[in-house]
Amino acid sequence: MNEKEHILQNSCSFGGVAPLNLPLPYPEIRVKEQNQFYADLLTLNYCGSVSELTAALQYIHGESCLCCHNCSTAKTILGMAVAEMTHLQKLGEMILLLGGNIDFSYRTRMGTQMWTPAYTNLAVGEAQIIAANLESERAAIDQYQDHMARIEDEYVNALLARIVQDEEYHIMLLEMIG
Repeated sequence: MNEKEHILQNSCSFGGVAPLNLPLPYPEIRVKEQNQFYADLLTLNYCGSVSELTAALQYIHGESCLCCHNCSTAKTILGMAVAEMTHLQKLGEMILLLGGNIDFSYRTRMGTQMWTPAYTNLAVGEAQIIAANLESERAAIDQYQDHMARIEDEYVNALLARIVQDEEYHIMLLEMIG
């Protein structure tokens, strides 16, 4: 038999992909005092429908969809996912300092809600993936700004403001590749 095997493989290498955040330091993770209300607000940023967990997993999904077709864009998307994971880690530390829990749930008026994959936009085409992530980044910035207006702890707000800078950077990058 002289049939040639046709092997499909992903030749996109992700070695060396770094977080795509601004080259600015993050503020020290500290709080004035424990505050359950602030912790509850931050759990929305941590694992709510508009959250760092949702963003990281949505970016990972987008990267997986693009890696075999557009390696450059896939690497950019993965770098943003890693940046979102950095935000997730820093928010988790702050939530604990504020006296909250990081169990992938958040409080609402209706009770406690668990994070769900239904929060992610599982777009598959490049244009749709970029549009979905632009929408998510803008929603995250709006939510962070709302939370900063409600929080009277300069240490918490300093971290949120620094994260917003990265989210604005992600919007710029997404608009450039879109």
